[in-house]
Amino acid sequence: MAEIRLDRVTKTFGANKALDDLSLSIADGEFFVLLGPTGAGKTTTLRLIAGLEAPTDGSVWIGGQDVGDWSAAERDVALVFQYYSLYPRYTVYQNLAFPLKSPVRNYSPSDIDERVRKAANTLRIDHLLDRKTDKLSGGEMQRVSIGRAIVREPTAFLMDEPLSNLDAKLRESLRAELKDLQMKLGATFLFVTHDQVEAMTMGDRIGVLNNGRVVQVGTPHDIYNRPRDVFVAGFVGSPAMNLLDGELSGGHLAAMAGRLQLPYDGASTNTGPVTVGIRSEDIRVGPDESTDAIVHDVENHGVEKIVTLRVDDTLFRATVPAKIGVDIDSNVKFSWNADKLHCFDRNSGVNLDHAGAPG
Repeated sequence: MAEIRLDRVTKTFGANKALDDLSLSIADGEFFVLLGPTGAGKTTTLRLIAGLEAPTDGSVWIGGQDVGDWSAAERDVALVFQYYSLYPRYTVYQNLAFPLKSPVRNYSPSDIDERVRKAANTLRIDHLLDRKTDKLSGGEMQRVSIGRAIVREPTAFLMDEPLSNLDAKLRESLRAELKDLQMKLGATFLFVTHDQVEAMTMGDRIGVLNNGRVVQVGTPHDIYNRPRDVFVAGFVGSPAMNLLDGELSGGHLAAMAGRLQLPYDGASTNTGPVTVGIRSEDIRVGPDESTDAIVHDVENHGVEKIVTLRVDDTLFRATVPAKIGVDIDSNVKFSWNADKLHCFDRNSGVNLDHAGAPG
């Protein structure tokens, strides 16, 4: 297995800049998730590492070596795609064995059989080896697709949204299986997704990508609790972080046209207009709280409710236990956990606690 590093990589397609001076380091044996919206440059990053595209500028390193002049085969990385890329008239065994029959690999029939059966056992598809892949479910086909990568024992696994075509229950199951597989193999995984739940549950670290640039890299805890800017704050979390206009002055924060006044002991001494961020779970709703609001909407999520509150023309969301009774258009009281507030510069969007720090 190997460390992967991108050093100031830029990639353009005509007038379109897909990646812009991107630098990234993925440790040997790490499960790294590249998270971002559609069009952020995630798949382009994967293709550059795999050798399917060449950077316009910058360099790609695998295992401490500059692989700019290496072919895709020489880089020895395995790609797992959103679409399964299986041969429908082949059996599972034949699909798993196919990557090992390349003339450049020179595996004996016994070596191939051993690798196929080991991969099938690891993925719990050994009972499917004699079945044609066009007779498999979506989850089974994705396991076979992953198995085709495993049999090669590559230096790294590159996965491009491999779970996005599966139903919610199966995605949940395969998330856990993939993480367990990575730990068993001790392999380097680069997993690309636009799904923040996948990123938060699977990644050792997450790199948030936006418009071809890495906005923030950190553990799931860091990304969620210390977002570097308003993009990360709004993109990571469900529901998204509440982002409201505010004014910072003299260690106090005013929001909602002055209706809400809070102390703010952030690292910055800035004053002036800011964007205030607060997670829905950090808003308290109950009769003993300090500020009045009207219930605008209620979403039931089983053990909890997501309540949209309205103060004048401002809407924001709070997460409350399901047992709390709230009705649309009813009056409630709320307050914010001041320790969980985030303040972002109104112009740059950067978190004031991160100002001057690298992404």
